[in-house]
Amino acid sequence: MDPMDEVKYAEDLMVGDVIDLGSHTVGEAEMVDFSTVWDPQDSHLDAAAAADGYFGGLIASGMHTTAVYQRLAVLGAYRHWSVIGARGLRDVRFLRPVRPGDVLTGLLVIDEVELDDRGRGLVTTTGQLADAQGRAVFSLLTELYLHRRP
Repeated sequence: MDPMDEVKYAEDLMVGDVIDLGSHTVGEAEMVDFSTVWDPQDSHLDAAAAADGYFGGLIASGMHTTAVYQRLAVLGAYRHWSVIGARGLRDVRFLRPVRPGDVLTGLLVIDEVELDDRGRGLVTTTGQLADAQGRAVFSLLTELYLHRRP
């Protein structure tokens, strides 16, 4: 059995553990499609208008960047954990613009695990996306409730 196939409970996660979440290439069509529905601003939709804007070209919506992180976190960690649900997101930072063709790599660090007497644990993590040059483009702090071992 692959160790990643085993369900992890709150007490299985260790403070300081670093989890590689894999990578995602952000395509221009994906950026435009997302922004057309969820964040219809010229800097995300219109290459000509964006070229004359502050960033000098198309950039991904911050919400799109957040969604990329979430997908990588689910595929790289959460789907292997006994997650109850999220308590919150904090300190969400958009550190550099994400451009068409950027390859974003995710990283998650376990910051804290607080076990309670209700059969769950609150797991606090720091997450990050970096571009192909290793520069951080996005970061956040996430709090998730996980089941404790039965």
